Amino acid sequence: MFKRILAAIAVLVLGLVAVIAVKTFLYTPPEIAETPPFELAVDTDQVVQDMAKAVRFKTVSTDMTHPDFPAFLDFLKATYPGVHATMERVELDKMTPLYKWQGKNADLKPVLLAAHYDVVPVAPSSLDQWVYPPFEGTVSDGYVWGRGTLDNKGALITLMATAEQLIADGFTPERTIYFAFGGDEEVGGEGAIAVAKYLTSQGVQLAWALDEGSFVLDKIIPGLEVPVASINLSEKGYVTMTLVANGAGGHSSMPPRETAVGQVARAVHRLQENPVPGGLTGVSAEFFDALGRHFTLDKRAIFANRWLFDPVLEGILSGASSTDAMLRTTTAPTMLSGSPKENVLAMRATATINFRLHPRDSVDDIIEHVRRTIDDDKIEIVVNREFASPASPVSDSSGPGYLDVEASIREAFGPIATVPGLTIAATDARHYAKAADAAYRINPFKITNDDLVRFHGLNERLSIENIQAGINFYAALIGRQ
Repeated sequence: MFKRILAAIAVLVLGLVAVIAVKTFLYTPPEIAETPPFELAVDTDQVVQDMAKAVRFKTVSTDMTHPDFPAFLDFLKATYPGVHATMERVELDKMTPLYKWQGKNADLKPVLLAAHYDVVPVAPSSLDQWVYPPFEGTVSDGYVWGRGTLDNKGALITLMATAEQLIADGFTPERTIYFAFGGDEEVGGEGAIAVAKYLTSQGVQLAWALDEGSFVLDKIIPGLEVPVASINLSEKGYVTMTLVANGAGGHSSMPPRETAVGQVARAVHRLQENPVPGGLTGVSAEFFDALGRHFTLDKRAIFANRWLFDPVLEGILSGASSTDAMLRTTTAPTMLSGSPKENVLAMRATATINFRLHPRDSVDDIIEHVRRTIDDDKIEIVVNREFASPASPVSDSSGPGYLDVEASIREAFGPIATVPGLTIAATDARHYAKAADAAYRINPFKITNDDLVRFHGLNERLSIENIQAGINFYAALIGRQ
């Protein structure tokens, strides 16, 4: 009897191994047809110099009254005369220009290509840590250095340079193409909101829009050796809540058993210990399913057999902040306040918590999660609804816009991996999506781990190689329209 049980167990184990092996064998990346690289004949040296000039305009989002904002728009007019002679142009709120490149076929829905030219500030205390001054636009060692090169003047300049060359070559697109260049993306995107409202008022419904949101990632994802372009289908929503506890105050030499600060601290602890439930569903599942096919055999076995390994896989992905953010709405305590003096009990203590909403969750879902998790009637929950926004709609990863972007990425960068992804921060794309059937998010530049700290940080730069790749991408994409 015992031998028969062992034999049955052995058969089951062998069967399980066989199922795992077959599923892993079948779980492979799609075949990518080799296509000749696309290269637009453009004066790259001149584009590099124009990129350097663009950096020199101090279009810092915290000072939109600075004369460099209108000066930058004048620079575009002077630098790209073909664009301005060919396209209609209106200037909307927050100095946001919208260009219209009329297509040949009015029956085709138009598309929109977007970038922004405002940049984040540079801390004065960090100036001596920059290799080159952040607003000097130095060209050195194969890079253009300076604030805004990666975020997001690089995309804007390569797009304008592409259009200027295509117009000079006599090209006209089949469908109408809009260019939108936000002037205040870093502080909320009222310019992009104005663009969406303007298009809607004109009866324009875009087939799709493309904005920033990801890159071609080179050796950034641990264990993945091939470059992967994450073409993001959606971006997370946003809500901030303040937890408030009130106390009697008084001298710290005679504290009550429970202070206002202690109440708030306990509430924050409960939220951090009990994150919003997540998982591999929806756009998160799409991303990891497409990505998993490009890993080595041992890792592919886990992704290919989620029916067995899902708890293990989700545990692994939850262990790193970058992948955990793809699985769930994130909880980030960011600010605390209490007494103004060390020996005085706080009469009011607060904690500010920022949540980035996964598309599966609504603002009300997260408010309920906070109430339920804190479970303390003494804590007041104040929701900043003025700046709250849901996650953007999830666009179709098999739609024509996605396929055009995917094909153009491969023409510019070769037969690399492409996956549908989720933008975990906020971009103007969430606003453009309100006037479009779909919205996608990627910058046509290849970045490495070394570049990640440069976003909003020190020594931001864009390689000349990336500038050429960006031009090739936009030329291939526009040529498909």
